[in-house]
Amino acid sequence: MENSQPKVSIVIPSLNQGKYIRTAIDSVLAQSYTNIEVFVVDGGSTDETRQILETYAEKIRWVSEKDHGQTEAINKGLKLTNGEICGFVNSDDVLFPNAIATVVNAFLTKNALWVTGDYEIIDYRGKRIQNFVVQYKRFLRFFSSKLMLLLANYIIQPSTFWRRELLEKIGYFDESLAYVMDYDFWMRAIKIVRPVVLKDTLSSFRIHSESKGGSQYVKQFADEVRVVKRYTKNPILIGLHWLHNQMIKFIYKLIK
Repeated sequence: MENSQPKVSIVIPSLNQGKYIRTAIDSVLAQSYTNIEVFVVDGGSTDETRQILETYAEKIRWVSEKDHGQTEAINKGLKLTNGEICGFVNSDDVLFPNAIATVVNAFLTKNALWVTGDYEIIDYRGKRIQNFVVQYKRFLRFFSSKLMLLLANYIIQPSTFWRRELLEKIGYFDESLAYVMDYDFWMRAIKIVRPVVLKDTLSSFRIHSESKGGSQYVKQFADEVRVVKRYTKNPILIGLHWLHNQMIKFIYKLIK
């Protein structure tokens, strides 16, 4: 990557997240790094989302039309953007102000194909929660490898970015997956090369009653096991991933 100011494409998939989407968009527009294009792919929201998007005028690009879900929206946005570096931020998540500058520096100095960083978890009010989960995934990333990723998904989606070159090598997100399309993408990516892991906190991942991570994590964990079976036939690894998810579900039930 020769360009010292490579273009970064951030896709924001959205559906009826009007209460959060302005915060998500503003967090991208407020980045200290400026060569960014923001593309919001809305699935035809029936709340105030469209009216909010109209207030941004030329600052962002967006479409609002019915689609087949989040994964199709992400792929649509990636195909309609052209940045050298890509990522997607859900419409209820938030990027830290220096996140993109930090990531671009890593791509330029470490010749990375993909980069992943740390995060915090917040609730619907923006209050930090579940710090033990943050600490646990931070520990797992210290041992980043294909084997570790088979055992547990330690990659933080809104804190992960990749070169378009990698996208061309491994393909787009699997639209048959509604919950763990990112995990499948990471598994394909790590078959080529391990990510550059940063210690920097890059994003806030929001958990609330309407989010997949908040209300549908049981389905998410079930789909994770199905994805693991795509990349290993080893029954021990599959069983360990299942066992890990059972432990996490037990902990979630304790704290809810």
